[in-house]
Amino acid sequence: MNDKMTVGQMYTGVRHPGYLQRPSAGNNAVLPSSDESFEKVLQRKLLKFSNHAARRLEQRGIQLGNKQLDQISSAVDKAAAKGSRESLILMNNLALIVSVANRTVVTAMDGDSMKDNVFTQIDSAVIIS
Repeated sequence: MNDKMTVGQMYTGVRHPGYLQRPSAGNNAVLPSSDESFEKVLQRKLLKFSNHAARRLEQRGIQLGNKQLDQISSAVDKAAAKGSRESLILMNNLALIVSVANRTVVTAMDGDSMKDNVFTQIDSAVIIS
């Protein structure tokens, strides 16, 4: 017990420098407020499809698997981190317009529908390879 102990120290021993630090405001981790329900936190992280987008996917025979949905969700996260509001997400032979704040796919196009099109009212693009 020869370790030096100072006032306010809970224990003696070596601590990692970042051990007791709280996340900074610039950190990407989102901490829910105490009055926010689990459902609200979950809804904020889920990717949604508008009725229009769901119809377009069905009409064009586009089916998205779990891996593709995860890639799209990750792309939305990247766009949100850069402050985007409306983003074009290009993935293989698919184009999606996404409302980043709502995490909602607004419309979807396959490769044939994309040709000779102009995408308007977007402020970012994310290309998934």
